[in-house]
Amino acid sequence: MTAPDRHPAGGRRLAVRRPSARRALPPVVLALLLGLLAWFVTWRGGVPYGVDTGPHRWSVAHRPSAMVTTARAVTDLGTGPVPYLAAALGGWLGGGPGAGRRRRAVTVLLAVAVLAVGQLLRSALMLAVHRARPPAADWAVHASGHAFPSGHTASSAMAAGLLAWGLLRALPGRPGQVLAGVSVLLAAAVGCSRVYLGVHWPTDVLGGWLFAACWLCLTLPPLTAFVRRGGPEPEPEGTTGSDPPEADSAQTDTPWERR
Repeated sequence: MTAPDRHPAGGRRLAVRRPSARRALPPVVLALLLGLLAWFVTWRGGVPYGVDTGPHRWSVAHRPSAMVTTARAVTDLGTGPVPYLAAALGGWLGGGPGAGRRRRAVTVLLAVAVLAVGQLLRSALMLAVHRARPPAADWAVHASGHAFPSGHTASSAMAAGLLAWGLLRALPGRPGQVLAGVSVLLAAAVGCSRVYLGVHWPTDVLGGWLFAACWLCLTLPPLTAFVRRGGPEPEPEGTTGSDPPEADSAQTDTPWERR
């Protein structure tokens, strides 16, 4: 939305960009849905609903060894260094094709910080909800901590969102869209593997996806704005790897930038 303003010297009217209320709507809606889901899963004192117990019983009854091995490999993508490496790669790619090393390094640090702070907030929510996991006898992999929201699910979804953001900025068009879609599908597979391995209820996984989506909607727009401004300091002229300033503006907008 724009509003007219007067030029201080010539009296000409200029368009001044005002922040759009629509940009704040998605994270607010997602936060409300997450809050409702947290209330839903604790309303009966943590007793699971049919929407949780049905898929859980099916997964326990359908576990050939090959599927369990595959699910364990997939679920490992949501913990340890893997999410942070994906976030760092997203930050490196999101710096832009004409970015210098300093700008890319700062963008990498910011992307990793987005994931790390998101992890802290997710842990705080987990402690607040204090939901129990499914019975340990049904687990096909080791797990610790409380259930809601799923940590592996939220971590992989946040990392996939950051990686997709970088891919869409660095590779405009079909290649970036395909690779971003693959990263999102892998994150979805991590969430499903947590249910299949019996360590989370389906609503825990849904909570992890809602949390990650809300956090990304809050953090990706300012991260994009930071990158578009060129980072903390412009690279000196003649620096290897720097392109003319107009190169960054030619990039295709990602879905978060078009809001």
